[in-house]
Amino acid sequence: MALKKYKPMTAGTRWRIGNAYAEITTNKPEKSLLEPQKKTAGRNSQGRRAMRYMGGGSKQHYRIIDFKRNKRDIAATVVSIEYDPNRTAFIALLQYTDGEKRYIIAPQGLQVGATVIAGDEVAPEIGNALVMKNMPLGTMIHNIELQPGQGGKMARSAGSSAQLANKEEKYAVLKMPSGELRKVLINCYATVGVVSNSDHNLETAGKAGKNRWKGIRPRVRGVAMNPVDHPMGGGEGKASGGHPRSRTGKYAKGEKTRTKGKGSDKLIIQRRDGKKLAK
Repeated sequence: MALKKYKPMTAGTRWRIGNAYAEITTNKPEKSLLEPQKKTAGRNSQGRRAMRYMGGGSKQHYRIIDFKRNKRDIAATVVSIEYDPNRTAFIALLQYTDGEKRYIIAPQGLQVGATVIAGDEVAPEIGNALVMKNMPLGTMIHNIELQPGQGGKMARSAGSSAQLANKEEKYAVLKMPSGELRKVLINCYATVGVVSNSDHNLETAGKAGKNRWKGIRPRVRGVAMNPVDHPMGGGEGKASGGHPRSRTGKYAKGEKTRTKGKGSDKLIIQRRDGKKLAK
């Protein structure tokens, strides 16, 4: 993808680095694949604020994405590459030979006019979806299922992918974007390629207003609060606030967040920190 560095015509554009959207081919989504999306502003079903610093933002429609790729052995042509406000990756509009249209997560390098297909034994080419047991070792994949027929759950954000490192009986060994090595059932589907918009993490908002467009309100630092409001608040002058922690006192750094004895522990060969778990 291409990034665009803005000239400092205003204070907001002085530090802004945005997406040039060179891969995007249309700004009009497919109406039949849109759903209304109501904003919650951080309120729960009782109308009470359950999450702070949420509210406002631009109106958006949800794009219905085909994560399952369950239209098997029917070729589809890429009609357009589009922007999706609900995710960091771009999406691709497919039109199948029977006339049906579906959105998928666009892999890097997928062009308008290309043909993609999903099936158990299709060629492992960019945009094709197939079971991992029929993929060659070293293949870069995304939109990976955890259970057959469940639909893709892993490696779906911009620039992410996993690598098929090994095959062991009924499991495929994947090297995840975090560096973790884990097993996934070898009959699960995955899509070949790396997710598009790989430079997303290099973008810079440039001004606070861009977060307001996303529905994110200004966040108050804990050290700027009073002791009654936050464990890190108070102190004379600009006190550091001690160990970073949440409003309820839970440490923000250093604590393990994974549930002990989780069922999928036996499928993890090596954690991202290099520690080996599986026997």
